[in-house]
Amino acid sequence: MKLLKICPSFISQKMQSFLIRLHLTYLRKRVWHLSPGCRVKLNNFIIQITDGPNCYIQYKDIFIRKIYHFSATCKRPLIIDGGSNIGLSVLYFKSIYPNAKIIAFEPDPNVFKILCANLDRNNMKGVTSINAGLGAQKGTISFLSDRSSGGHIGQGEAAIEIYQECLSSYLNEQIDFLKLNIEGSELAVLEEIEKSGKLNNIKEIVLEYHGWSDKKQQLGDILKLLDRNGYRYLVHDFDSSTCITSKPPFRITSSTKWFCLVYAKRSEN
Repeated sequence: MKLLKICPSFISQKMQSFLIRLHLTYLRKRVWHLSPGCRVKLNNFIIQITDGPNCYIQYKDIFIRKIYHFSATCKRPLIIDGGSNIGLSVLYFKSIYPNAKIIAFEPDPNVFKILCANLDRNNMKGVTSINAGLGAQKGTISFLSDRSSGGHIGQGEAAIEIYQECLSSYLNEQIDFLKLNIEGSELAVLEEIEKSGKLNNIKEIVLEYHGWSDKKQQLGDILKLLDRNGYRYLVHDFDSSTCITSKPPFRITSSTKWFCLVYAKRSEN
């Protein structure tokens, strides 16, 4: 009889997990091999993509795994989206908070065009799109574009010039949610905000930390910064299809790259 009492709950959890896996399998088959520039219908949104794998990973993490979900305390939250890419995160925010006001930053000029087209095509109101990166200083900077989701600040023959903004300029009122997926510039942005004295204007943060094999490790510095400014945090390393390098058996080589999510919420005490 004890088994019968616990089985319904157990079956429900297993069934939910099974349905998610089934949905993701179908989604992967549907979009993975799509060509750059194709349009696909997802969640009643018509979305132009940069490539199939990027579309699948982003949709899986944002809409299915809900990595950017938060519980707003008002009907019209103010959201800053750093690294909006093709706009899936913006569309997700609008799906849960239709009246949200969103400021979306995307530095890559080619991806920015797709972002704007996706927002226009899906009639997104209350979104300000800015073709700029985020960093410690305002001005032009070299940027390595991959025309997908991995463009980042750096030097090279293929580098282009982009404009970079200081996020503190946009923090003159309370920000309900800050999302940062800015390919390695997370610490520089947080330090700039802290120096400006405006970090306490942000209620909740989700950032994607990027651990590049050829750059200094910065996750510890990020967590210390959040801690000394009154944030409690959680760290999550995605699932294996998004980040396999952080899963056991562990291995670190000279080329190991990894990334994780840091969720931070300002303590109410």
